[in-house]
Amino acid sequence: MNEQQAIERARQYFLDEQNSYGCAETTFMVLKEAFSLPDPDDPSPAIALNGGVAYSGSLCGALTGAALAVGMLAERRISDHRLAKLVARQIIAHLMDNFHALHGALNCRELIEMDLRDEEQYRRFIQSGLWRTRCMGQVETAVRILVPLADDDDWRKNLEEIIPS
Repeated sequence: MNEQQAIERARQYFLDEQNSYGCAETTFMVLKEAFSLPDPDDPSPAIALNGGVAYSGSLCGALTGAALAVGMLAERRISDHRLAKLVARQIIAHLMDNFHALHGALNCRELIEMDLRDEEQYRRFIQSGLWRTRCMGQVETAVRILVPLADDDDWRKNLEEIIPS
């Protein structure tokens, strides 16, 4: 799956009229599919991560969903668990740095400027369509930055940068 296909897949999930999948679930499923990980259609590990973990406004769900997928990828490709953790953390730290540079924040509440736990603000958020624009853009950022890791050469290049010979 190339970058454009992954972005299109993310749009299919996230912008579905049923509103079935949030930011964390979408990012998680798209990256699992791109990385050829098991059960790409299963969003269950990410369902409570949307809106910054249970709508708390903390770390953006696009980032937490991405972290789940990258953790699975690292564990699958690196037999040494401790090394897999190091690699996954470094990849996600890089994503977070780039995400912050592009979007100006990492936390959902700062990114959308609303408290999703407040019923009125949640209703305004949905009605505003902000999730279709701003949140979709944040999902796209995570997918765009990470989907190249599906390629073995790109994966090796990242490993060489993280683990110098």
